[in-house]
Amino acid sequence: MKTVLITGANKGIGFETAKQLLAQGYFVFLGSRNASNGKEAEEQLKAIDLTNVAAIELDVTDINSINKAKVLLENKLSALDVLINNAGIPGNQPQNISTCDMANLREIFETNYFGVIQTTQQFLPLLRKAEAPSIINVSSEVGSLTMHTTPGRNTNWDNYHAYGSSKTALNTFTVMLANELSNTNFRVNSVTPGYTATDLNNFQGIKTVEQGAKAVVNLVNQPLPGTTGKFFKEDGEILW
Repeated sequence: MKTVLITGANKGIGFETAKQLLAQGYFVFLGSRNASNGKEAEEQLKAIDLTNVAAIELDVTDINSINKAKVLLENKLSALDVLINNAGIPGNQPQNISTCDMANLREIFETNYFGVIQTTQQFLPLLRKAEAPSIINVSSEVGSLTMHTTPGRNTNWDNYHAYGSSKTALNTFTVMLANELSNTNFRVNSVTPGYTATDLNNFQGIKTVEQGAKAVVNLVNQPLPGTTGKFFKEDGEILW
């Protein structure tokens, strides 16, 4: 049974991704910043007979929390097959880059960028023990520089400059790590669920969580040897 760790998995895209992967036979660890929220999510899944699941307290902005989670999994597993870096925050409005509050910008990057890197670094040793380890960074089209510079771009994205910048940085991390691990059996990719209705956007997204999570699940199930260093959406690749 392949094992998956999902950060920020007690709700939204993370929770739905866990739900779909559990139904496909994976064992899923639900990373949650708040232990009680994680346990509640675990019980919700077990109530619908998805029992190969365990909540684990994991705050991606707290290195001590990450280390505790790492030790816990190292004592449970011989290897971790998939790490899904899903935890993310939208930040406060307004966030136009010319005037955004720097404390807001730093807080967004602390979770969406630095949190992903330090979580990945700590779990790399356990991932290296897997036959075909996969690291999936949940990003956004708002982080695509190509789409920002294409005629007809969505001008609503100007409301998410700080958030988008953090996802652009996340995509850079994906490429750099994929290049660093290119001579190994690792697959490292970014994925966008699309504009999905979650509390991250006050449920204004046009896609359901079931639809949004499908893009992540598809990447988990990518046939071997698979692709690395790419940016995916549900129906294919997206330009950086």
